[in-house]
Amino acid sequence: MTGRLQLYDWLHTGDEAFAAMLSAIRAAKTSVRLEMYIYEASTIGDLFRDELVSAARRGLDVRVLIDALGSVTLPYDFWESFRKAGGQFKWFNRLQFNRLGLRDHRKILVCDDEIAFIGGFNIAPEYEGDGVTKGWRDLGMVIRSELATDLSKAFDMMFELADFKPRRFTKIRKARHQVSVVTEKSKLLLSSPGFSFNLMKNALYHDLARADHVKIVSAYFLPTRRLRREILRIRKRGGRVQLVLPAISDVPFSQMATRSLYRRLLMTGIEIYEYQPQILHAKMILMPQAAYVGSSNLDVRSFHSNYELLVRINEPGFISEGESLFAEILGHSKAIDLAEWKQSRTFFSKLMGKWAFLVLAKLDPFLTRQQLKLLT
Repeated sequence: MTGRLQLYDWLHTGDEAFAAMLSAIRAAKTSVRLEMYIYEASTIGDLFRDELVSAARRGLDVRVLIDALGSVTLPYDFWESFRKAGGQFKWFNRLQFNRLGLRDHRKILVCDDEIAFIGGFNIAPEYEGDGVTKGWRDLGMVIRSELATDLSKAFDMMFELADFKPRRFTKIRKARHQVSVVTEKSKLLLSSPGFSFNLMKNALYHDLARADHVKIVSAYFLPTRRLRREILRIRKRGGRVQLVLPAISDVPFSQMATRSLYRRLLMTGIEIYEYQPQILHAKMILMPQAAYVGSSNLDVRSFHSNYELLVRINEPGFISEGESLFAEILGHSKAIDLAEWKQSRTFFSKLMGKWAFLVLAKLDPFLTRQQLKLLT
């Protein structure tokens, strides 16, 4: 962070994010709420748990919500000391086949309803480092505005929903299916599984429709047809589109689907770069009028199957710092040349890409629809 107590500050690396988050837990006076998709039993995981135990022993209201699939390797008794200290813990959506695909992908820490942390960082060893010489490359944000209170309320809703009791699930989904909280310089966008109106997509469509350029860093890039169309329209208006995607992915199947789009995107003049030093896990969208940060990837699963969040910031200083961050990430990336890309693609790689696209863009949403029908 910059050291200034601004309402919104970027978190540049995992090391920076973890240090700031742990410091906020230690300084908390009334409450701590932690929501994670992946939480690993590890040195960093133990450190966070111990600080949460300490906060509970100080008499704070401390609650932890962890996705059951994302953290499937985490032992159940990992949180025993936390429970004994008075903390409240829940698994989000315990593993059950008829609702397996509906996941809580949000990453949130809120302390005292006053300071909040969001982004792509999970609590696991691979996020430690600077994203260049060590650890996955990721980004996040610290929030010191009224949005922290709204994120705390969003956590409480998810904590209530976690057990997926049918009546409660239906009631909460109807009441809080999509949530948008607007302040002078920001907008909090919360989404849940479904195929009706989506606040995150709608906000992106609106901004892309009036942008003369867009810069995107995305770990998993498989946008909906309309989102691809809005991005292509920027090029048709003579604008510039730059995508930074992973050269090394923790989900190769997703990368195959993404790469199946390269040829068509490159032929329109869209610039594609692949981040070289480490696995890229960051999520950032920059336009002249706004910066987007959060847990959501630009893929079909994030828009239709997961509980996600994005924060839209329209503060010029924050956008400017985002531009500097993008330039730094771009400096570690390799441009994809259309002619070289065409030449490098084998029949097998094309076939695998089409298959991966079919599974992730068509089959996965179909399964989500079936699971939602069973629950509602």
